[in-house]
Amino acid sequence: MATDTTPHTRTPHTRTPHTRTLHPATRRSRAGVTSRVLVTALAAALAGTGLITPAGAATHTPAPSLRHGAQSVLDTGTVGVVVRSTGPHGSRTATAGLADKRTGRPAGPDDTFRIASSTKTFVSTVVLQLVGEGRLSLDDSVEDLLPGVVSGNGNDGRRITVRNLLNHTSGLFDFTEDFPVLTDIDAFREGRLASWTEDQLVGIAMKHAPRFAPGEGWSYSNTNYVLAGMIIEKTTGKSWQHEVTRRIIRPLGLHRTTAPYTDPFMKGPHLKGYSNFAAEGRTPIDVSVMNPSAAGAAGGMISNTADLSTFYTALMKGRLLKPAQLAAMRTTVRAEELDPAWPGARYGLGLLSVPLSCGGSYYSHGGDLFGYTTRNGFSADGRHVVVVAATGDGDEDTTPAANAVIDEQLCADGGR
Repeated sequence: MATDTTPHTRTPHTRTPHTRTLHPATRRSRAGVTSRVLVTALAAALAGTGLITPAGAATHTPAPSLRHGAQSVLDTGTVGVVVRSTGPHGSRTATAGLADKRTGRPAGPDDTFRIASSTKTFVSTVVLQLVGEGRLSLDDSVEDLLPGVVSGNGNDGRRITVRNLLNHTSGLFDFTEDFPVLTDIDAFREGRLASWTEDQLVGIAMKHAPRFAPGEGWSYSNTNYVLAGMIIEKTTGKSWQHEVTRRIIRPLGLHRTTAPYTDPFMKGPHLKGYSNFAAEGRTPIDVSVMNPSAAGAAGGMISNTADLSTFYTALMKGRLLKPAQLAAMRTTVRAEELDPAWPGARYGLGLLSVPLSCGGSYYSHGGDLFGYTTRNGFSADGRHVVVVAATGDGDEDTTPAANAVIDEQLCADGGR
């Protein structure tokens, strides 16, 4: 059964800063993190406009029921669902299903979950902050920043820029496609507590030839963001986890958000994930305990719907990036790979742009990790944010159902 919380009279998640695996996508065609469909986009001309109300449309359409939306996602075979819709009039939440199948605890509105590739927007934000500080350039080559790391089998870091990494135009092989710990139920059981270094993860990708020459195509690759995390560390002398925490989590007061190193446990009330890794005939297992280093800067963070809403609001309102860097983040390229889920998809720098059924577009970056699905949408002005979290493998209708909730909420009375 889905439940609605009482609407707040004002939004407590838009304050001024103080502070799958791994993609936003349909999955079900393969196990969690390695499905390759993501999220995004509208035409480039609309990329920076945010929500647009068509001429003649009602300006105060009542928002559809969040409770109904949460239930629609649960009905696709998921285990637990949390939906949050935040707008100028406040924040509302609805939940459905269970946070824990063993105890029967219902999903709670403040429960945390593994956000998978939604991590990428945090990491890209830090990289762009460093660009704004003059410590990096989007045109710097990977070879200049990380000598010798990207080489062999046709891979050439001299030809790949920071921009290529952030917008997935590097052509680099996605390491998760050759990483059984993230794709096979038995390998996960055996290796879920193992620690992995960034060099090891990139090394997996270097065993494979690139998909295309840098800048000559688009292909979602988690390898790109592992390298982005390494560049943050090379530039600052601190890990990407440290910099995300120092620059974003603490200033925004994201008390339920963490960028863990190797700690496999989720602290406090959280949604437990369940998956059988697309292994026919296998019973789904609890996958919530895992060493996040296997995902790294491509998808290792934990958060909840309230903190994600705060982050997206601050980002879009220009509280985290200078205007030039926020504009760069919003500059998108064609991403045909996403068309099965989002026709006409485009990808920016750790940010997606998705068409709205009522006209215009919204920004987004969801994430998929075996047993966890995160979907979100937020307007260009940061005034409207919708976040949907679900656990369990679900089915081919899970992403369409979650995206429908986001579209309905953003189109109805500005997301209220």
